[in-house]
Amino acid sequence: MARAITLIRSASLSDVAEYAYAATAPADSRLIFLAGACPLNDDGSTAAIGDYAGQALKAVENMRAALAAAGASLQDVISTRVLVASARREDLVSAWQVVRDSFADHDVPSTLMGVTVLGYEDQLVEIEAVAAVLDS
Repeated sequence: MARAITLIRSASLSDVAEYAYAATAPADSRLIFLAGACPLNDDGSTAAIGDYAGQALKAVENMRAALAAAGASLQDVISTRVLVASARREDLVSAWQVVRDSFADHDVPSTLMGVTVLGYEDQLVEIEAVAAVLDS
């Protein structure tokens, strides 16, 4: 299946960032807007309590399931926003590394944010995403 996403880099911007600075999808692509993927187990309990990396891994797993239900995969994601309930850079980086590694070479534009609190008890990580697919 052809991919809809084109990742864009600019030689005039720093190459330190571990993601493309922009992405495009053709006009005939179907956009998929995902709710924030949370680190919840099937029974609704929070996974990996106290573990930023563990919660990021569970959130990515849940994001994969939501994408699959919409007929997409991580390779179809056009952007992400990673929310981490912490003011410590180390915690943000711990969650980010899991997300970054999950996407591998498909380094979509991303925003990493420290926030005060997230919605579920003991929740430390949430990942929002937008995907684009070409239905043929």
